[in-house]
Amino acid sequence: MLATAIDLRSDTVTRPTAAMRRAMHDAEVGDDVYAEDPSVARLEALVAERAGFEAGLFVPSGTMGNQVALAVHAQRGSEAIVPERAHVYEYELGAMAVISGLVPRFVRAPRGVPRPEDVAAAVTDSVHVAPSGVVVLENTHNRAGGTVVPLDVSLAIAEVAHAAGLPCHLDGARAWNAAAALGVPLAEVCAPFDSVSLCLSKGLGAPVGSVLVGSASFVRAAHRYRKLLGGGMRQAGVLAAAGLVAVETMSERLGEDHERARLLAEGLARLPGVSVDLESVQTNMVYATLSDAAAKVEQLKHAGVLVNAVGPSSLRFVTHADLAEGDVELALERVAKALESVAAAP
Repeated sequence: MLATAIDLRSDTVTRPTAAMRRAMHDAEVGDDVYAEDPSVARLEALVAERAGFEAGLFVPSGTMGNQVALAVHAQRGSEAIVPERAHVYEYELGAMAVISGLVPRFVRAPRGVPRPEDVAAAVTDSVHVAPSGVVVLENTHNRAGGTVVPLDVSLAIAEVAHAAGLPCHLDGARAWNAAAALGVPLAEVCAPFDSVSLCLSKGLGAPVGSVLVGSASFVRAAHRYRKLLGGGMRQAGVLAAAGLVAVETMSERLGEDHERARLLAEGLARLPGVSVDLESVQTNMVYATLSDAAAKVEQLKHAGVLVNAVGPSSLRFVTHADLAEGDVELALERVAKALESVAAAP
């Protein structure tokens, strides 16, 4: 592998900026389990305000944020209605079953966007089947390619949930990306939901953490589950300080990542043997279809490009704040040469 590899595996590979590191060094801290950490309190209040909610809860990860929300919202033995290929199912290791005793009921989600009528059809209310407990959306939808759920669809699905007496949770790990793509404030993306989990360590580049937002009563209940899951962090202001810088300085630049992803997608689509659904490239992700993806990961690694295989014939490329000017063009050159060498091999 080249010493100067271009890392396109995920926006989680970003490193804290110099401003974040200074803020961490200088952070005012206290014991957050006693609700005495001022930096954590400021972060929770800031994110809640940006998202349009009463209160927030700082948690170590988006997975914990999602699972705490499900535990608060739904009773054991009920169903979580989720879009197909949702992160809360695909990548959270069966946590909804282990922690909350929930089972998923999937709805079709072309390009990550379920139809409200399909969500309505998935709602169950019978003594003969598990009852519905909560409706979950994901925006942006990772496995669909970082696609954006339109505002009217989110609103319609939340209305379906609320009409059935169900809470509606948003896995907003990349909701800031959705807001940037839609050209609206974060609060508009979050408005239809009863709770939202917002990640700080993806597009915003903080080193760790998410904030779960909702009503004051919801967040109070969420505190219990955070502690139950081992998420009671003590002088967590050292981490929250970086999150504050991320929220205040990084959300406005996400459009740059989206432009780079479009450039990358169009370049990949021109390569022989590579297919890209350009309509799904809406934010900072590019899914490319090609043969023998696992082997291609290793070949690209040796060429100086790091990517992830997400299936036998699919590679995921993700743009992020740590890419330098010209990195996308250089990555395309390296990918093209690597694929050419494979094609030319006897």
